[in-house]
Amino acid sequence: MKPPAKSPPTKIFAPPTPKVSRQKPAKVLTAAERAAFLAARPDLKPKS
Repeated sequence: MKPPAKSPPTKIFAPPTPKVSRQKPAKVLTAAERAAFLAARPDLKPKS
């Protein structure tokens, strides 16, 4: 028969944290900033 455990086993790995909490908040572009960015990057314009 095994002797009783002296303390409960400790966790080796910490529980996973949500990835969303590690992401930086996104910068929202103003209309002027967005227009200037799209003018510099014509390949990103929406196809319409």
